[in-house]
Parts: sequence; structure tokens; C-alpha cells
Amino acid sequence: MKDVILGLVGVGRIGVMHANNISALNGVLNPQGINVRLLLTDVAEDHAKGVAAGLGAGFLPSVEDLIAAGVDGLVIATGTGTHPELIRVGVDAGIPVFCEKPVAMNVADALPVLDYIRDNNGVVQIGHQRRFDHGYLEAKRAYQAGELGWIHSLRAVTCDMAPPPVEFLASSGGLFRDCSVHDFDILRWLTGREIVEVYAKGSNNGDPAIGAVGDVDTALALVTFDDGTVGTVSATRYNGAGHDVRLEIQGSSRSLMVGLDEQTAMASAEAGIAFPSGQSHRTFAERFDQAYRSEMAAFVELILGRRENPCTPEDAVAASRVADAAQESLATGVPVKVAISVAR
Repeated sequence: MKDVILGLVGVGRIGVMHANNISALNGVLNPQGINVRLLLTDVAEDHAKGVAAGLGAGFLPSVEDLIAAGVDGLVIATGTGTHPELIRVGVDAGIPVFCEKPVAMNVADALPVLDYIRDNNGVVQIGHQRRFDHGYLEAKRAYQAGELGWIHSLRAVTCDMAPPPVEFLASSGGLFRDCSVHDFDILRWLTGREIVEVYAKGSNNGDPAIGAVGDVDTALALVTFDDGTVGTVSATRYNGAGHDVRLEIQGSSRSLMVGLDEQTAMASAEAGIAFPSGQSHRTFAERFDQAYRSEMAAFVELILGRRENPCTPEDAVAASRVADAAQESLATGVPVKVAISVAR
């Protein structure tokens, strides 16, 4: 049995989710001869110790202690502002790193991190979990197999059931950076094409405090790809029907929709239609539960050298460039070109 020790930094909402998923990996990986152990740390020591105790994991006072304990991989689930420093810690230790998106607060801050990773031969996987969702994977397979023909339209939707705390939104960078960046990433990943221009509009009809911190609660971006294909990316913080994430891909031969199932957060206005009949998802963690689990299993496989990096820092920064352009367009009211290169 091969032991893989993961060190997790940060046990807030997303960190607790990752801790639970890591602890559940053995049920999947033990038959492959892999035993996963978890050590974690957080500045909120009492909370972190409680999480560790509940999962049978270990607690250590700092990330330096995790490194000294000989972890095989570092999982970063802390606030965005700490990502660059912690990525460097993992790279310096010579171990693979998993970091929640984004790489840094903005693209300008992320570029030196990319250089540091390259210069030191670092291995860093960024957490864009939709790449592991069954629906998105099937849509990409169908497109690459030629089953859809050529794509003429794409419509991506991400709707939170309720907004996060205003305190979070004040430092999130805006709706496109915080939320729609996942759609920008998945559109690039699925089509294999770059988004070269964004034109965005937004509104505030919910809590006025969201506008007071410089954000919008609903927004729409018209995106243009490098081959001229167009698409839309929409997002809202107020979707009372449930957490709704979908992607409609219309091709010359066939169309597909990711996220259309019995838990889709909508109802038909047509007579006699009961679909969908299930309970809609309430949170992103529910909607992407399987994807988050698969993402962490993929990180273990990356550590063991059994797979290529499924989401590189360059990929993540490319999506962030589009999000930055969308935020700029939202502020200026005009279309914004996207700089597509992340190379030095």
C-alpha cells in the first residue's frame, strides 16, 4: 500500500469541503493500492483541531510544520491574497501544489507567480472543478468527436441561490472574477479556443449593500472567440429557484445542455410537463459534489505521476484575463479586448 500524505492549509468553508473529500478518497483509491493521509493547519487553531479530530486527521500549527512533516502534496484553501506566498512555499519544498482559484488577486500579481513556478520546475494544479463534472466532460467529448458539427452559439449560466456575505463581496474582485471565471475557464477548455473580446452589462436590484461595495448582483457578458464564434455568460446572486449552473452548446448538427437534469432549478411553462421533478441544488458544493471529489483524486494521481496536470496555472490566469476584461467592460460600458498570452 502506497501512502500519500496531503497537507491542507485553510479550513474555512471550502477547506472543510476539501478535507472531507480527501478523507473519503481511501474508499476510491485503496483498491488501487493507495492510502491517503491528511494533515491540516489554520490560524483558527481550535476550529482546525475540531475538524481534524472529526476526520481522524492530524493538526499542525503552521504550513512550515506541514512541510517539515514530509507531506507529498500541499492543498491551499485559504483566502486569495495568501495564494502566491503559499504556492511558493510548496514549490520551494519540491512538492506538487493544489490551489483554489485564482492564482492571485489579479493577473498582474499572478504573472510573477507563473514565472516562479516555471523557473523552479513547480507542479501546481488550480481548482477549476467543472473540468471534472460528468456533463462538461461528455459535452467536450461529443464536440471533439464531431457529433455537434461546428458550434454557432454558447450560453453559460451560473446562478447562486442567495448572495454570500457582503464582507466577502467587498474583496472578491467582482461578480465576473468571483463567479463567472469558472464559465470563462470551461468555455476555453471545452472549445479549445481563446476569448478575444468581452462586452458586459450588469444591474443591482437586490441588496443595495452589494452596489455600495462596488459589485453588481446580476451581469451578462457577450464573448467573442478567436474564430468569430459568439457566446453569452450570465450570472446572478439571486436565483431563488436554486443553484443553477448550465451550459448550452448549439452546433450545426446537434445541441447539448450541461446541467439539464431532474435537479435543474427551473420549471416548464408548458402544460402537462412535470420535468424537472427533483429538488434543486442549494449550493455550488451540492451541484459539483462529484466534480470536487474527482478533482482531489486527480491531484493524488498527479502527485504519483499517473496523469498530466488537469488545470495549469497558465490556464487559470487565462480565464482570469477574460474576467478582468469583463469587469473593465462592466465599468466602462464598452467592449474590451482580451490579451490572450500568459507567456513571459
